[in-house]
Amino acid sequence: MGTQISIINRKVKFEYSFIETLIVGIKLVGPEVKSIRSGKVSLVDAYCFFINNELVVKGMNIPEYKMAYTHEPLRDRKLLLKKKEIVKLQKELVKGLTLVPYRIFSNDRGLLKMEIVLGKGKKLHDKRESIKEKDINREIMRGI
Repeated sequence: MGTQISIINRKVKFEYSFIETLIVGIKLVGPEVKSIRSGKVSLVDAYCFFINNELVVKGMNIPEYKMAYTHEPLRDRKLLLKKKEIVKLQKELVKGLTLVPYRIFSNDRGLLKMEIVLGKGKKLHDKRESIKEKDINREIMRGI
């Protein structure tokens, strides 16, 4: 059903070690959907937090779609989860973990979904190890 969309925030893999991933829905207005489908969305500075027992993503930049009425590009957007998942995530966040949006994609039915990551921030030496692993893998692939 239409083209498949997958927009990834690659910086998240470098900054956080993944503990768990969740796929959630996003509450959007019409022009935002059109703008995402055209590939104009940025997840670089986005993060998730709770307001009144609802999970919200902040800092996700969806630019205005030119052919429709305007919307606010940096507004907070509600994420759609089941109540059990919300309670579980609230308990996990108390432990000092972080919720970060990793990618936006369209599922097989054409609906836009977001993959959020429950992760722990990497220390500087962990980031250096990640860079070393990437370099080693790159050298191995060049040799092949």
